[in-house]
Amino acid sequence: MTESVLDASRRSMARGSRSFYYAARLLPPAVRASAQLLYAWCRHCDDTIDGQRLGHGNAGANGEPARGGDPRRALAALMSATEAALGDAPVSVAPFAALRRVVRKHDIPTWYVREHLRGFAMDVEGTRYETLDDTVSYAFRVAGVVGVMMAWLMGVRDRDTLDRAADLGIAFQLTNIARDVVDDARAGRVYLPETWLREEGLDASRVDRPEDREALARVVARLLDHADRYYRSATVGIDRLHLQLAWSIESAHLIYRDIGTEVRNRGAGAWDRRVVVPTARKLALMTAAAVAVMWPRSVGEALDARRGGLRPIPHPAGGPGGRGARHRGGTA
Repeated sequence: MTESVLDASRRSMARGSRSFYYAARLLPPAVRASAQLLYAWCRHCDDTIDGQRLGHGNAGANGEPARGGDPRRALAALMSATEAALGDAPVSVAPFAALRRVVRKHDIPTWYVREHLRGFAMDVEGTRYETLDDTVSYAFRVAGVVGVMMAWLMGVRDRDTLDRAADLGIAFQLTNIARDVVDDARAGRVYLPETWLREEGLDASRVDRPEDREALARVVARLLDHADRYYRSATVGIDRLHLQLAWSIESAHLIYRDIGTEVRNRGAGAWDRRVVVPTARKLALMTAAAVAVMWPRSVGEALDARRGGLRPIPHPAGGPGGRGARHRGGTA
């Protein structure tokens, strides 16, 4: 691993997600470096399928397909390069070199890596989301498994805590869907459950219409209610982490949850301009996160959230296995 690959990974996070960048700064240096390496590959996958660079604009350079290109060819190339990184073939492109380093260093099960790509395949195949379970299945693949891999590189191995990490990733993705629903629809992607849309008299092919924003806001509020159940469940896993790790992940939790709160509060005006969390607000939430993780929280409600009807979290055949999770007082 060359230093240039790590530098590229740092830049990817800094430019691709300010929320994750701020939260990651709280991690111990070694964990932060691994998180940046993992993020760089995930960001590259997302940009390759969306035809963007670092989550913005139209790419169309350095082998990344511009929007309107051949998404199936892009996906096939992405899968091929990922398999090379998971094997022993030479790898020269920074995001795939980053993936190889982090998977080998932490012995991350490759099932999670491949499951992440299956989420992007759902985009390429034009999957439709009839039910909430369909939407959550997508959210698990594109974000829940990333939560699991993040927990894995932090030393977590027990099944229940990994499930909580997946719950946090799912909550993040449901929040993203809520925030970006109009932009996604204009790009031909609708992740909201179509059964919910029909109940509000909405056509899945036309959810971006300004005259339907009140009805759309009701559907989105319903999705955010479900995201909150996943956020509550995730707090159990956060409270099991070493304090410094918990501070970082709780910061990401509060920042992302704040995005959903703002979308809900804006109602029909949620998509007039993109919802972002200002820097001053991020810093305030990071301070609140420090306070939150100092004392154990009541787990009753969160335990009920995971055991009371949330979608079961899949893992590789035979389960994740390995060592137990790190708890309070452990080392990062």
